[in-house]
Amino acid sequence: MHPSAASPRTAEEVGEKAASAASLSVLDAEIADCFACPRLVAWRTDIAVTKRAAFRDQTYWGRPVPGFGPADAEIAILGLAPAAHGGNRTGRIFTGDRSGDVLFAALHRAGLANQPTSVAADDGLELRHTRIFSAVRCAPPDNKPLPEERDTCAPWERRELELIRPTLKVVVALGAFAWAAWWPALLSVYGKRPPVPRPKFGHGAEVRIPGAPDLLGCFHVSQQNTFTGRLTPAMLDEVFARAKARAGLA
Repeated sequence: MHPSAASPRTAEEVGEKAASAASLSVLDAEIADCFACPRLVAWRTDIAVTKRAAFRDQTYWGRPVPGFGPADAEIAILGLAPAAHGGNRTGRIFTGDRSGDVLFAALHRAGLANQPTSVAADDGLELRHTRIFSAVRCAPPDNKPLPEERDTCAPWERRELELIRPTLKVVVALGAFAWAAWWPALLSVYGKRPPVPRPKFGHGAEVRIPGAPDLLGCFHVSQQNTFTGRLTPAMLDEVFARAKARAGLA
């Protein structure tokens, strides 16, 4: 996919496009058409062309990955970025990779998803009360976005939070990167400054600020954490049980 005359190609244009998106569907379309970070554009495109051998017959999405879930969600799950052969391939966040296998199985056990697996964007998966999106919308090399890429992408996150703000009660931050990305959004969207000192990320960490969603920390559902036992299904189940309780869904 090549940029059009309307595609955002600078941080300023991202901010303008995000601010003017009147609905999640418009925002999702604008996100998928973003070309603002040259390094990420090159990487996501290269991955979509070279592919992984197991997916060589598939057409990769190769674009920024929008959020997924209902517009009236009470729970938001904030991740780091799409996986190169997951969301960057399927076009849906956490879909088609090992991290997503763990996450959606846990959401299904919690009653927040209608099925425990997610392999493709058209596989019938539906989320209940929950919307998932990432702090950075393009797959980054080594899963490590640069600070300027994080900042350029931030308006998409802020606008998504603004659009679901009327119902949003809880944010689950998957990993330290998402935890850190929450604080600028908290100030921008809710006008609330983070506590001083700023709360540290940790699995099970919780921050409650009047007038803003509760924040819950959860180790990322990466293979590095799940294969080593640092994050277990029981630990995930406990986080989502707490999220449901904080959201009034328990």
